[in-house]
Amino acid sequence: MTKSVVAQSYGTPEALAVVDVEVSPPGSGEVLVDVKAIGVNPFDYKLYSGAFGNDPDKLPIKVGGEAAGVVAAVGTGVTEISVGDEVIVSPGSGLYTEKVVVPVSAITRKPAGLGWEQAAGLLLVGGTAVDALDTIRVGSGDTVLIHGASGGVGALAVQLAVARGATVVGTAGAANQDYVRNLGATPVLYGDGLEDRVREVAPQGIDAALDTVGTDEAVDVSLALVKDKTRIVTIAAFGRAQDDGFASVGGGNPASAEARLKARAELVEQAGAGHLTVTVAKTFPLTDAAQAHTELAKSHPAGKFILIP
Repeated sequence: MTKSVVAQSYGTPEALAVVDVEVSPPGSGEVLVDVKAIGVNPFDYKLYSGAFGNDPDKLPIKVGGEAAGVVAAVGTGVTEISVGDEVIVSPGSGLYTEKVVVPVSAITRKPAGLGWEQAAGLLLVGGTAVDALDTIRVGSGDTVLIHGASGGVGALAVQLAVARGATVVGTAGAANQDYVRNLGATPVLYGDGLEDRVREVAPQGIDAALDTVGTDEAVDVSLALVKDKTRIVTIAAFGRAQDDGFASVGGGNPASAEARLKARAELVEQAGAGHLTVTVAKTFPLTDAAQAHTELAKSHPAGKFILIP
């Protein structure tokens, strides 16, 4: 048996409960992982919030899309991974758990120099950032505006864009201005007057924009500053993207899923070499998953929340 966190009803984080579940031996093409750290993401609580419906037949809902741990057993046909290997699991489902059986296709080797907490928080946000930056063709010489630059996706997107040779302007709240600056971007406060503030720090103009927050302000400012709509992308404002004719990534798009899978190896290599940093804002015991979700929905320090089994 292993302890796992599931949503037993729809609604608020109080729906989460710790339950004991049976773990079967890995089958063909599968591996058993002893989980050391688990990434917490907004999508996790959307699963049981009612955002995707509230079919009672789907309860209880398993939660968790990324984790890191040690391979404890392998099924038949698995030759590329061995017992004792340190790995990252992403994408996945039901990863708020102590032990989990996953397809070997969900496994990426963890570099020795990358800590468990950073490894567990890397690939979902990193893959989203790569997908978005590739969609708007960010490269050397570009000036790119990243809305929500202190968030999980935004912070990785800033670092990746800078590494590509771009100049980055990043929006953030007052408490995170220095954090965004240290990532390599010029920080600007979001809120009334954002367009003017961006024009002031980027008189050369904005070539591309990435919206990670989904607000009308982020979309409106992007549309005002970027001439070519094909160089605006959102990961959240899907309705606005459709209505206003700019790009979106994620949201069940098969092309996005493929792009994020392809990005895994490079992200892990760059993080292992110290070229990408995953900031961990706070860790929680696995049994405090509900508290983690409650705090994630509020204003909190920059960086990822991580659960520790």
